[in-house]
Amino acid sequence: MTNWDGHWHGYGPWVGERRELGKESHRRPGASPDDEQTQAFLTSTLPPMMTGWALLRRRQTVADRTWTAVSDAVDWLTKTYADRPPSFAPSSLYPTPEEQLQSKVRDAEEHLPLGTDTVWAYYATNGAYVSYEVICCPSHFHPDIPCPLPPSGGKPRVAKSHTPAGRR
Repeated sequence: MTNWDGHWHGYGPWVGERRELGKESHRRPGASPDDEQTQAFLTSTLPPMMTGWALLRRRQTVADRTWTAVSDAVDWLTKTYADRPPSFAPSSLYPTPEEQLQSKVRDAEEHLPLGTDTVWAYYATNGAYVSYEVICCPSHFHPDIPCPLPPSGGKPRVAKSHTPAGRR
């Protein structure tokens, strides 16, 4: 996946109890745009089962979390991480919190330009589960989903290739 051309949208953070993620009907669209499940999905703030489906949530897509530079998207991820730090048990067996953050940043800087979505999810210091993501637009895996909000001054980009659409 090296010839991707697009921009990025940030979604979240979602903060809640991990068991809430079991409400899959709120994490996936239904069979048609007007059905009850799709409407529940579109208004839900739970992270979607498939990251690209976040692009269907137009009302949750905002200009200040739409980027054309990877560095801006990674800055948002890093700031969100700092605002809601993960819980770490001291151990010599695992990387330090700083090392984990550096690894996450390196991965995002490497994968976002290739069109690979980035999700950061973990337990926060207060015990809540935190999840937020940067979604590539257009999506490799959901090329039929149009851009919910083009970057300022830009036109929506659509994928050049088509893969069979799954559920929307």
